[in-house]
Amino acid sequence: MKSLSLLAALVVCAAMPGGPALAQEAPLPVLGGIDALYPELDALYRDLHQSPELSLQEEKTAAKLAERLRKLGFEVTAKVGGHGVVALLRNGKGPTVMLRTDLDGLPVEEKTGLPYASRTKVKDASGATVPVMHACGHDVHMTSWLGTATLLARAKDRWRGTLMLVGQPAEEIGAGARAMLADGLFKRFPKPDFAVAMHTVATAAAGTVQFTPGYSMASVDSVDVTLYGKGGHGAYPHTTVDPVVMAARTILSLQTLVSREKHPLEPAVLTVGSIHGGTKHNIIPDEVRLQLTLRTYKPEVRKALLAGIERVAKAEAMASGAPRPPDVSVTEGTPANYNDPDLTKRLVGAVARVLGEKNLSEAPSVMGGEDFSEYGRAGVPAVMLWLGITEPRRFAEAKAAGETLPSAHSPLYAPDRERTLRTGVTTLTTAALELLGRP
Repeated sequence: MKSLSLLAALVVCAAMPGGPALAQEAPLPVLGGIDALYPELDALYRDLHQSPELSLQEEKTAAKLAERLRKLGFEVTAKVGGHGVVALLRNGKGPTVMLRTDLDGLPVEEKTGLPYASRTKVKDASGATVPVMHACGHDVHMTSWLGTATLLARAKDRWRGTLMLVGQPAEEIGAGARAMLADGLFKRFPKPDFAVAMHTVATAAAGTVQFTPGYSMASVDSVDVTLYGKGGHGAYPHTTVDPVVMAARTILSLQTLVSREKHPLEPAVLTVGSIHGGTKHNIIPDEVRLQLTLRTYKPEVRKALLAGIERVAKAEAMASGAPRPPDVSVTEGTPANYNDPDLTKRLVGAVARVLGEKNLSEAPSVMGGEDFSEYGRAGVPAVMLWLGITEPRRFAEAKAAGETLPSAHSPLYAPDRERTLRTGVTTLTTAALELLGRP
Protein backbone atom coordinates (compact mmCIF):
# COMPACT_ATOMS: atom_id res chain seq x y z
CA MET A 1 0.00 0.00 0.00
CA LYS A 2 1.13 3.51 -0.72
CA SER A 3 2.63 5.65 1.98
CA LEU A 4 0.49 8.06 3.97
CA SER A 5 2.59 11.00 2.85
CA LEU A 6 1.73 10.53 -0.83
CA LEU A 7 -2.00 10.27 -0.12
CA ALA A 8 -2.15 12.94 2.54
CA ALA A 9 -0.23 15.41 0.41
CA LEU A 10 -2.96 15.25 -2.18
CA VAL A 11 -5.90 15.55 0.19
CA VAL A 12 -4.46 17.28 3.22
CA CYS A 13 -7.00 20.10 3.19
CA ALA A 14 -10.09 17.90 3.14
CA ALA A 15 -11.00 18.39 6.81
CA MET A 16 -13.85 20.70 7.77
CA PRO A 17 -14.18 22.71 10.98
CA GLY A 18 -16.23 20.73 13.46
CA GLY A 19 -15.83 17.55 11.45
CA PRO A 20 -13.42 14.64 11.64
CA ALA A 21 -9.78 15.62 11.45
CA LEU A 22 -7.84 13.93 8.69
CA ALA A 23 -4.53 12.24 9.34
CA GLN A 24 -1.83 14.25 7.57
CA GLU A 25 1.92 14.50 7.27
CA ALA A 26 2.45 17.09 4.58
CA PRO A 27 2.57 20.64 6.02
CA LEU A 28 1.17 22.22 2.86
CA PRO A 29 -1.25 21.01 0.18
CA VAL A 30 0.25 20.15 -3.18
CA LEU A 31 -1.27 20.69 -6.61
CA GLY A 32 -3.51 23.35 -5.17
CA GLY A 33 -5.25 20.61 -3.13
CA ILE A 34 -8.92 20.44 -2.44
CA ASP A 35 -8.94 23.93 -0.89
CA ALA A 36 -8.04 25.52 -4.21
CA LEU A 37 -10.37 23.22 -6.11
CA TYR A 38 -13.37 23.41 -3.82
CA PRO A 39 -15.01 26.65 -5.08
CA GLU A 40 -15.15 25.18 -8.58
CA LEU A 41 -16.59 21.92 -7.27
CA ASP A 42 -19.17 23.75 -5.17
CA ALA A 43 -20.35 25.67 -8.24
CA LEU A 44 -20.57 22.44 -10.22
CA TYR A 45 -22.53 20.74 -7.44
CA ARG A 46 -25.05 23.56 -7.22
CA ASP A 47 -25.48 23.57 -10.99
CA LEU A 48 -26.01 19.81 -11.14
CA HIS A 49 -28.42 19.94 -8.21
CA GLN A 50 -30.50 22.68 -9.81
CA SER A 51 -30.69 21.01 -13.23
CA PRO A 52 -31.32 17.28 -12.75
CA GLU A 53 -32.44 15.05 -15.61
CA LEU A 54 -34.49 11.87 -15.53
CA SER A 55 -33.17 8.44 -16.45
CA LEU A 56 -32.48 8.12 -20.20
CA GLN A 57 -32.68 11.95 -20.54
CA GLU A 58 -29.24 12.85 -19.11
CA GLU A 59 -27.94 14.55 -22.27
CA LYS A 60 -27.04 17.94 -20.76
CA THR A 61 -25.60 16.43 -17.59
CA ALA A 62 -23.36 14.11 -19.60
CA ALA A 63 -22.25 16.97 -21.85
CA LYS A 64 -21.21 19.11 -18.84
CA LEU A 65 -19.04 16.33 -17.45
CA ALA A 66 -17.58 15.38 -20.83
CA GLU A 67 -16.55 18.98 -21.54
CA ARG A 68 -14.70 19.28 -18.24
CA LEU A 69 -12.94 15.95 -18.69
CA ARG A 70 -11.73 16.91 -22.18
CA LYS A 71 -10.22 20.08 -20.74
CA LEU A 72 -8.35 17.92 -18.21
CA GLY A 73 -6.77 15.91 -21.04
CA PHE A 74 -8.97 12.79 -20.95
CA GLU A 75 -9.90 10.90 -24.11
CA VAL A 76 -13.67 11.22 -23.95
CA THR A 77 -16.29 9.11 -25.72
CA ALA A 78 -19.92 10.15 -25.39
CA LYS A 79 -23.19 8.34 -26.13
CA VAL A 80 -22.06 4.97 -24.78
CA GLY A 81 -25.17 2.95 -23.95
CA GLY A 82 -27.37 6.04 -24.27
CA HIS A 83 -25.98 9.14 -22.58
CA GLY A 84 -23.05 7.31 -20.99
CA VAL A 85 -19.61 8.91 -20.87
CA VAL A 86 -16.30 7.03 -20.91
CA ALA A 87 -13.11 9.02 -20.28
CA LEU A 88 -9.59 7.60 -20.31
CA LEU A 89 -6.40 9.16 -18.98
CA ARG A 90 -3.47 6.98 -20.00
CA ASN A 91 -0.32 7.43 -17.97
CA GLY A 92 2.10 4.65 -18.81
CA LYS A 93 2.10 0.99 -17.97
CA GLY A 94 0.03 -0.06 -14.98
CA PRO A 95 -3.44 -1.11 -13.84
CA THR A 96 -6.67 0.19 -15.32
CA VAL A 97 -8.85 1.60 -12.56
CA MET A 98 -12.49 2.41 -13.25
CA LEU A 99 -14.31 5.06 -11.21
CA ARG A 100 -18.04 5.15 -11.84
CA THR A 101 -20.66 7.80 -11.19
CA ASP A 102 -24.36 7.78 -11.98
CA LEU A 103 -26.00 10.72 -13.75
CA ASP A 104 -29.77 10.61 -13.37
CA GLY A 105 -32.23 12.29 -11.03
CA LEU A 106 -35.64 11.19 -9.74
CA PRO A 107 -39.24 12.30 -10.36
CA VAL A 108 -39.43 13.90 -6.90
CA GLU A 109 -40.47 17.44 -5.99
CA GLU A 110 -37.75 18.97 -3.83
CA LYS A 111 -38.89 20.36 -0.47
CA THR A 112 -35.55 21.15 1.18
CA GLY A 113 -36.00 24.93 0.97
CA LEU A 114 -32.35 25.31 -0.08
CA PRO A 115 -31.49 28.40 -2.16
CA TYR A 116 -30.19 26.09 -4.90
CA ALA A 117 -33.13 23.67 -4.73
CA SER A 118 -34.28 22.10 -7.98
CA ARG A 119 -37.37 23.59 -9.58
CA THR A 120 -36.95 21.55 -12.74
CA LYS A 121 -39.97 19.99 -14.41
CA VAL A 122 -39.81 17.77 -17.48
CA LYS A 123 -41.92 15.29 -19.40
CA ASP A 124 -41.37 11.68 -18.43
CA ALA A 125 -41.51 8.66 -20.73
CA SER A 126 -45.31 8.65 -20.62
CA GLY A 127 -45.55 12.33 -21.56
CA ALA A 128 -46.61 13.51 -18.11
CA THR A 129 -44.98 16.62 -16.64
CA VAL A 130 -43.10 15.73 -13.45
CA PRO A 131 -40.72 17.51 -11.05
CA VAL A 132 -37.13 16.25 -10.94
CA MET A 133 -34.65 16.22 -8.05
CA HIS A 134 -31.29 14.71 -7.21
CA ALA A 135 -32.84 12.93 -4.24
CA CYS A 136 -30.35 10.05 -4.26
CA GLY A 137 -27.05 11.94 -4.13
CA HIS A 138 -26.00 11.49 -7.74
CA ASP A 139 -24.99 15.15 -7.81
CA VAL A 140 -22.56 14.40 -4.95
CA HIS A 141 -21.28 11.36 -6.82
CA MET A 142 -20.64 13.34 -10.01
CA THR A 143 -18.95 16.23 -8.25
CA SER A 144 -16.67 13.96 -6.19
CA TRP A 145 -15.85 11.98 -9.33
CA LEU A 146 -14.88 15.09 -11.28
CA GLY A 147 -12.88 16.44 -8.34
CA THR A 148 -10.92 13.20 -8.22
CA ALA A 149 -10.37 13.34 -11.98
CA THR A 150 -9.01 16.87 -11.62
CA LEU A 151 -6.58 16.04 -8.82
CA LEU A 152 -5.28 12.91 -10.56
CA ALA A 153 -4.89 14.71 -13.89
CA ARG A 154 -2.71 17.27 -12.09
CA ALA A 155 -0.70 14.58 -10.32
CA LYS A 156 0.38 12.27 -13.13
CA ASP A 157 3.83 12.07 -11.60
CA ARG A 158 2.26 10.21 -8.64
CA TRP A 159 0.74 7.23 -10.46
CA ARG A 160 0.97 4.95 -13.49
CA GLY A 161 -1.67 3.12 -15.47
CA THR A 162 -5.00 4.09 -17.00
CA LEU A 163 -7.68 6.02 -15.17
CA MET A 164 -11.08 5.10 -16.59
CA LEU A 165 -13.98 7.34 -15.64
CA VAL A 166 -17.47 6.06 -16.40
CA GLY A 167 -20.48 8.37 -16.22
CA GLN A 168 -23.43 6.00 -16.24
CA PRO A 169 -27.01 6.90 -17.17
CA ALA A 170 -30.27 5.33 -16.00
CA GLU A 171 -29.14 3.91 -12.65
CA GLU A 172 -32.50 4.70 -11.07
CA ILE A 173 -34.29 2.31 -13.42
CA GLY A 174 -31.54 -0.31 -13.33
CA ALA A 175 -30.85 -0.05 -17.06
CA GLY A 176 -27.71 2.04 -17.52
CA ALA A 177 -24.95 -0.40 -16.60
CA ARG A 178 -26.40 -3.13 -18.82
CA ALA A 179 -26.79 -0.67 -21.67
CA MET A 180 -23.17 0.46 -21.42
CA LEU A 181 -21.89 -3.11 -21.24
CA ALA A 182 -24.04 -4.07 -24.22
CA ASP A 183 -22.55 -1.13 -26.11
CA GLY A 184 -19.05 -2.52 -25.61
CA LEU A 185 -17.89 -0.83 -22.41
CA PHE A 186 -15.36 -3.60 -21.70
CA LYS A 187 -14.66 -4.34 -25.38
CA ARG A 188 -14.34 -0.92 -27.01
CA PHE A 189 -12.41 0.32 -23.97
CA PRO A 190 -9.89 -1.38 -21.65
CA LYS A 191 -11.46 -3.87 -19.27
CA PRO A 192 -10.54 -2.49 -15.83
CA ASP A 193 -8.58 -4.36 -13.22
CA PHE A 194 -10.70 -2.73 -10.51
CA ALA A 195 -13.97 -0.78 -10.32
CA VAL A 196 -14.84 1.65 -7.51
CA ALA A 197 -17.91 3.75 -6.76
CA MET A 198 -19.43 5.61 -3.84
CA HIS A 199 -23.01 6.15 -2.75
CA THR A 200 -24.30 8.73 -0.31
CA VAL A 201 -26.11 7.58 2.82
CA ALA A 202 -28.03 9.62 5.40
CA THR A 203 -27.47 7.07 8.16
CA ALA A 204 -23.84 8.20 8.57
CA ALA A 205 -22.36 11.56 9.48
CA ALA A 206 -20.73 13.70 6.82
CA GLY A 207 -16.97 13.22 6.99
CA THR A 208 -17.31 9.47 7.53
CA VAL A 209 -17.23 6.46 5.23
CA GLN A 210 -18.85 3.06 5.65
CA PHE A 211 -18.08 -0.25 3.95
CA THR A 212 -19.66 -3.67 3.56
CA PRO A 213 -17.57 -6.65 2.43
CA GLY A 214 -19.43 -9.22 0.33
CA TYR A 215 -23.10 -8.73 -0.48
CA SER A 216 -23.95 -5.11 0.31
CA MET A 217 -27.13 -4.49 -1.70
CA ALA A 218 -29.86 -6.77 -2.95
CA SER A 219 -30.92 -7.87 -6.37
CA VAL A 220 -34.06 -5.98 -7.36
CA ASP A 221 -36.77 -7.38 -9.61
CA SER A 222 -39.99 -5.61 -10.57
CA VAL A 223 -42.70 -8.13 -11.44
CA ASP A 224 -46.05 -7.39 -13.09
CA VAL A 225 -48.90 -9.87 -12.63
CA THR A 226 -52.25 -9.62 -14.42
CA LEU A 227 -54.99 -11.93 -13.14
CA TYR A 228 -57.96 -12.59 -15.41
CA GLY A 229 -61.53 -13.21 -14.28
CA LYS A 230 -65.02 -12.92 -15.66
CA GLY A 231 -66.71 -9.65 -14.83
CA GLY A 232 -70.28 -8.98 -13.89
CA HIS A 233 -72.69 -7.45 -11.36
CA GLY A 234 -71.60 -7.36 -7.73
CA ALA A 235 -75.05 -8.62 -6.71
CA TYR A 236 -74.63 -11.83 -8.71
CA PRO A 237 -71.10 -13.07 -7.96
CA HIS A 238 -72.08 -16.66 -8.86
CA THR A 239 -72.19 -15.60 -12.51
CA THR A 240 -68.62 -14.26 -12.41
CA VAL A 241 -65.03 -15.29 -11.71
CA ASP A 242 -63.92 -12.57 -9.31
CA PRO A 243 -60.30 -11.46 -9.97
CA VAL A 244 -60.35 -9.22 -6.87
CA VAL A 245 -60.76 -12.23 -4.59
CA MET A 246 -58.25 -14.09 -6.74
CA ALA A 247 -55.78 -11.22 -6.26
CA ALA A 248 -56.33 -11.16 -2.49
CA ARG A 249 -55.62 -14.88 -2.23
CA THR A 250 -52.60 -14.52 -4.49
CA ILE A 251 -51.11 -11.71 -2.37
CA LEU A 252 -51.45 -13.76 0.81
CA SER A 253 -50.08 -16.92 -0.82
CA LEU A 254 -47.07 -15.05 -2.20
CA GLN A 255 -45.92 -14.26 1.33
CA THR A 256 -45.47 -17.98 2.04
CA LEU A 257 -42.68 -18.06 -0.56
CA VAL A 258 -40.54 -16.10 1.90
CA SER A 259 -41.93 -17.46 5.16
CA ARG A 260 -42.21 -21.14 4.24
CA GLU A 261 -40.16 -21.97 1.11
CA LYS A 262 -36.98 -19.93 1.56
CA HIS A 263 -34.25 -20.86 4.02
CA PRO A 264 -34.71 -18.60 7.08
CA LEU A 265 -31.08 -17.45 7.00
CA GLU A 266 -31.21 -16.33 3.34
CA PRO A 267 -32.50 -12.71 3.18
CA ALA A 268 -35.41 -11.89 0.89
CA VAL A 269 -38.23 -9.37 0.71
CA LEU A 270 -41.34 -9.76 -1.44
CA THR A 271 -43.69 -6.77 -1.48
CA VAL A 272 -46.86 -6.19 -3.47
CA GLY A 273 -46.68 -2.44 -3.86
CA SER A 274 -49.60 -1.85 -6.18
CA ILE A 275 -53.00 -3.42 -6.91
CA HIS A 276 -55.38 -2.07 -9.55
CA GLY A 277 -58.76 -3.43 -10.56
CA GLY A 278 -62.33 -2.40 -10.97
CA THR A 279 -64.17 0.87 -11.57
CA LYS A 280 -67.21 0.90 -9.27
CA HIS A 281 -68.60 -0.53 -6.02
CA ASN A 282 -71.00 -2.98 -7.62
CA ILE A 283 -69.02 -4.12 -10.66
CA ILE A 284 -66.80 -7.18 -10.58
CA PRO A 285 -63.98 -6.45 -13.06
CA ASP A 286 -62.50 -8.68 -15.75
CA GLU A 287 -58.94 -8.34 -14.46
CA VAL A 288 -56.71 -7.12 -11.64
CA ARG A 289 -53.10 -6.00 -12.01
CA LEU A 290 -50.45 -6.41 -9.32
CA GLN A 291 -46.98 -4.86 -9.17
CA LEU A 292 -44.36 -6.56 -7.00
CA THR A 293 -40.81 -5.90 -5.93
CA LEU A 294 -38.53 -8.81 -5.03
CA ARG A 295 -35.24 -8.32 -3.14
CA THR A 296 -32.67 -11.08 -2.61
CA TYR A 297 -28.91 -11.57 -2.40
CA LYS A 298 -27.98 -15.00 -3.75
CA PRO A 299 -28.74 -15.81 -7.43
CA GLU A 300 -30.25 -19.19 -6.56
CA VAL A 301 -32.67 -17.58 -4.07
CA ARG A 302 -33.63 -15.00 -6.65
CA LYS A 303 -34.29 -17.66 -9.28
CA ALA A 304 -36.38 -19.82 -6.94
CA LEU A 305 -38.56 -16.92 -5.77
CA LEU A 306 -39.17 -15.59 -9.28
CA ALA A 307 -40.29 -19.07 -10.31
CA GLY A 308 -42.41 -19.25 -7.17
CA ILE A 309 -44.25 -16.00 -7.98
CA GLU A 310 -45.31 -17.39 -11.34
CA ARG A 311 -46.27 -20.74 -9.84
CA VAL A 312 -48.43 -19.21 -7.09
CA ALA A 313 -50.19 -16.83 -9.49
CA LYS A 314 -51.03 -19.65 -11.89
CA ALA A 315 -52.17 -21.93 -9.07
CA GLU A 316 -54.51 -19.35 -7.58
CA ALA A 317 -55.94 -18.59 -11.02
CA MET A 318 -56.56 -22.27 -11.63
CA ALA A 319 -58.13 -22.72 -8.18
CA SER A 320 -60.50 -19.82 -8.95
CA GLY A 321 -61.53 -21.24 -12.31
CA ALA A 322 -60.02 -18.33 -14.21
CA PRO A 323 -60.84 -18.26 -17.92
CA ARG A 324 -57.13 -17.94 -18.79
CA PRO A 325 -53.77 -18.14 -17.00
CA PRO A 326 -52.26 -14.95 -15.58
CA ASP A 327 -49.57 -12.94 -17.30
CA VAL A 328 -46.38 -12.73 -15.20
CA SER A 329 -43.42 -10.66 -16.40
CA VAL A 330 -40.23 -9.25 -14.91
CA THR A 331 -40.10 -5.65 -16.16
CA GLU A 332 -36.94 -4.40 -14.42
CA GLY A 333 -34.14 -6.21 -12.66
CA THR A 334 -30.64 -5.74 -11.30
CA PRO A 335 -28.39 -8.32 -9.61
CA ALA A 336 -27.16 -8.06 -6.04
CA ASN A 337 -24.12 -5.87 -5.45
CA TYR A 338 -21.12 -7.85 -4.23
CA ASN A 339 -18.10 -6.01 -2.82
CA ASP A 340 -14.96 -8.02 -3.40
CA PRO A 341 -13.77 -8.73 0.18
CA ASP A 342 -10.03 -8.49 -0.53
CA LEU A 343 -10.42 -5.27 -2.50
CA THR A 344 -12.67 -3.85 0.21
CA LYS A 345 -10.07 -4.57 2.86
CA ARG A 346 -7.35 -2.94 0.78
CA LEU A 347 -9.33 0.24 0.11
CA VAL A 348 -10.55 0.55 3.68
CA GLY A 349 -6.96 0.34 4.93
CA ALA A 350 -5.86 3.10 2.58
CA VAL A 351 -8.81 5.41 3.30
CA ALA A 352 -8.52 4.85 7.05
CA ARG A 353 -4.93 6.10 7.04
CA VAL A 354 -6.13 9.36 5.48
CA LEU A 355 -9.51 9.93 7.14
CA GLY A 356 -8.55 8.27 10.40
CA GLU A 357 -9.81 4.87 11.53
CA LYS A 358 -12.53 6.37 13.73
CA ASN A 359 -14.18 7.81 10.63
CA LEU A 360 -14.63 4.43 8.92
CA SER A 361 -17.06 1.76 10.03
CA GLU A 362 -18.60 -1.43 8.71
CA ALA A 363 -22.25 -1.17 7.69
CA PRO A 364 -24.82 -3.97 7.45
CA SER A 365 -26.13 -5.11 4.09
CA VAL A 366 -29.32 -3.43 2.87
CA MET A 367 -32.19 -4.51 0.63
CA GLY A 368 -31.86 -1.53 -1.69
CA GLY A 369 -30.43 -2.16 -5.15
CA GLU A 370 -27.79 -0.68 -7.46
CA ASP A 371 -26.83 -1.62 -11.00
CA PHE A 372 -23.15 -1.01 -10.22
CA SER A 373 -23.44 -4.73 -9.49
CA GLU A 374 -23.37 -5.43 -13.24
CA TYR A 375 -19.67 -4.56 -13.50
CA GLY A 376 -18.74 -7.10 -10.86
CA ARG A 377 -20.82 -9.73 -12.64
CA ALA A 378 -18.89 -8.88 -15.80
CA GLY A 379 -15.71 -10.12 -14.11
CA VAL A 380 -14.21 -6.98 -12.55
CA PRO A 381 -13.34 -6.88 -8.82
CA ALA A 382 -15.57 -4.07 -7.59
CA VAL A 383 -16.33 -2.11 -4.42
CA MET A 384 -18.96 0.49 -3.58
CA LEU A 385 -18.30 2.58 -0.46
CA TRP A 386 -20.93 4.47 1.53
CA LEU A 387 -20.38 8.22 1.93
CA GLY A 388 -22.03 9.86 4.96
CA ILE A 389 -23.97 13.06 4.26
CA THR A 390 -25.64 14.19 7.51
CA GLU A 391 -24.23 17.19 9.38
CA PRO A 392 -22.42 15.60 12.36
CA ARG A 393 -24.26 17.45 15.14
CA ARG A 394 -27.60 16.84 13.45
CA PHE A 395 -26.68 13.18 13.08
CA ALA A 396 -25.76 12.87 16.76
CA GLU A 397 -29.00 14.56 17.84
CA ALA A 398 -31.12 12.31 15.64
CA LYS A 399 -29.32 9.21 16.86
CA ALA A 400 -29.80 10.19 20.51
CA ALA A 401 -33.50 10.90 19.95
CA GLY A 402 -34.13 7.80 17.86
CA GLU A 403 -35.20 10.04 14.99
CA THR A 404 -35.29 8.75 11.42
CA LEU A 405 -33.50 11.12 9.05
CA PRO A 406 -34.73 11.77 5.49
CA SER A 407 -33.44 8.92 3.37
CA ALA A 408 -32.57 8.69 -0.28
CA HIS A 409 -35.56 9.38 -2.56
CA SER A 410 -37.02 11.74 0.05
CA PRO A 411 -37.96 15.28 -1.07
CA LEU A 412 -36.01 16.45 2.01
CA TYR A 413 -32.73 14.69 1.09
CA ALA A 414 -30.07 17.35 1.65
CA PRO A 415 -26.37 16.49 2.12
CA ASP A 416 -24.10 18.58 4.36
CA ARG A 417 -22.64 19.92 1.16
CA GLU A 418 -19.07 21.04 1.74
CA ARG A 419 -18.06 18.41 4.28
CA THR A 420 -19.59 15.67 2.11
CA LEU A 421 -17.93 16.80 -1.10
CA ARG A 422 -14.51 17.18 0.47
CA THR A 423 -14.73 13.72 2.00
CA GLY A 424 -16.03 12.28 -1.26
CA VAL A 425 -13.10 13.63 -3.27
CA THR A 426 -10.66 12.53 -0.57
CA THR A 427 -12.04 9.01 -0.45
CA LEU A 428 -12.24 8.45 -4.20
CA THR A 429 -8.80 9.97 -4.83
CA THR A 430 -7.26 7.84 -2.09
CA ALA A 431 -8.89 4.70 -3.48
CA ALA A 432 -7.64 5.43 -7.00
CA LEU A 433 -4.09 6.13 -5.84
CA GLU A 434 -4.08 2.94 -3.81
CA LEU A 435 -4.93 0.89 -6.91
CA LEU A 436 -2.96 2.69 -9.61
CA GLY A 437 0.68 1.83 -10.22
CA ARG A 438 3.61 3.67 -8.69
CA PRO A 439 5.98 5.79 -10.77
